Amino acid sequence: MKRYFTSEAVTAGHPDKLCDQIADGVLDEVLKQDPKSRCACEVTAWPSGVHIMGEITSSADVDYKQVARKVIQRIGYTKSEYGFCDDVDIFVSLHEQSDDIAMGVNKSLYDSFSLGSGDQGMMFGYASDETDEYMPLSYVLARRLTMRLTDLRERGILPYLRPDGKSQVTIEYDGDSPKRIDAVVVSAQHDPEVDLKRIREDIIKSVIIPVLPANLLDADTRFLINPTGRFVLGGPAADTGLTGRKIIADTYGGHCRHGGGSFSGKDPSKVDRTAALVLRNIAKTIVAAKAASKCELQISYAIGVSDPISLSICTFGTGKISDDIILEWVRHNYDLRPGEMIRRFNLLQPIYLESASNGAFGRSDIIFPWETIDEKALYDLKSML
Repeated sequence: MKRYFTSEAVTAGHPDKLCDQIADGVLDEVLKQDPKSRCACEVTAWPSGVHIMGEITSSADVDYKQVARKVIQRIGYTKSEYGFCDDVDIFVSLHEQSDDIAMGVNKSLYDSFSLGSGDQGMMFGYASDETDEYMPLSYVLARRLTMRLTDLRERGILPYLRPDGKSQVTIEYDGDSPKRIDAVVVSAQHDPEVDLKRIREDIIKSVIIPVLPANLLDADTRFLINPTGRFVLGGPAADTGLTGRKIIADTYGGHCRHGGGSFSGKDPSKVDRTAALVLRNIAKTIVAAKAASKCELQISYAIGVSDPISLSICTFGTGKISDDIILEWVRHNYDLRPGEMIRRFNLLQPIYLESASNGAFGRSDIIFPWETIDEKALYDLKSML
């Protein structure tokens, strides 16, 4: 059966992604000084300012405004003509974590030796054998396009590009098999003097053709480059930014269900982040073992309780063994209490800024601890097939 699926990716200069990166820049700084920090940081940005808000309990001494300015510079907003740059006003409104929350996190309701969950909620993890990264193809290709835009801008190959940008890739599937690329959308922020004809020619020649597999492109593939005709004003100068609004671009491009909780600005005691990262690792291990072609896991927690409330799996009919057997393997090989997940995957490192743009999963430019497969667990599952 023919079907179509589209995934989106955005550059680091997208206004919401800028806010995610500032939030995770703050998190990294407090973890660097005090790994036991509790951080729930939210950021919003507009043409003339940035507001850092939330709850932080930490012994760290952090210049939050300086952290934000360094992130803005890192992204590339360094010129006043962009309408937003590193000299904007920065406001800080932070207070400590609520004692009512802290009492449940620091000591689990049912186990005084365990870290309790930082909140209730459900999280998902996913993997697929569509790509070498164990990620959905439409998402991987969309991300490659935005990373290519950034690379060409930073190296000065397309010097008229500015930091904001987006992409979409639509894949035509025959059942579960990708057959062709049906449509490609690229929106790239640019200097005002560059005409649309040149932008479209450059994007097709230097971004799309080098990145997308030639065997999936054909005469009917549609290329839509800067469809409005002009994209000079971008970033927070064009749209107010806010943390947590690109959760699908952070994960699997829409191929997997999402619990709703975002990642950025949250320390590892928050299961919105930690459980999602660990479930990705487990799903990736299941697919790498060839126990299934694709796998989605769901977990849920109650605030202050260390053990999960529920755990389920779906392999969409692709499993080589039953889902029940795979689920028993998960329970045997993984301790899914927050404290144990943090210890096993060494999640108190200041590594989160790097995951706040270009997605947290299946990256080829950086290997996060949750992307490293446990060989013992892998061998154990393979032996069951």
